[in-house]
Amino acid sequence: MSLAALSPGTRGCVAGVGSGEAPLTALERRLLELGFVPGEHIEILAEARPGRDPFVVRVGHTTLALRRREAQHVFVELQRSEESAGARETVELQPAAARP
Repeated sequence: MSLAALSPGTRGCVAGVGSGEAPLTALERRLLELGFVPGEHIEILAEARPGRDPFVVRVGHTTLALRRREAQHVFVELQRSEESAGARETVELQPAAARP
C-alpha cells in the first residue's frame, strides 16, 4: 500500500521505495536518504486540513512533513491491530506484575 493513502494513527513498516521495475528517480533516492528504507517503522502523525497535504510522518526516530505526491513512491506493509494490541497489553501488565 502506498504511504500516501494512509491516515493519521496508521503504523507499519516500509516495504520499498519506487516501482522496483525502473531505475530510482532523484526523488526516490532522496526518500531513501531520509530514512524510508525497507523494514523501517513508520507512523502517520497528522495531516493538514483542508486537503490532507502535507502530512506528518515518523520514520524511525525522524519526523518529516511530506506531500502526498512524494509519498506515493513509498510502499508500506501495515501493522496488524492484533500485534499492537498485544504489545500494549504486555506493557500494561508489566508494571502491575512488578508491584509488591
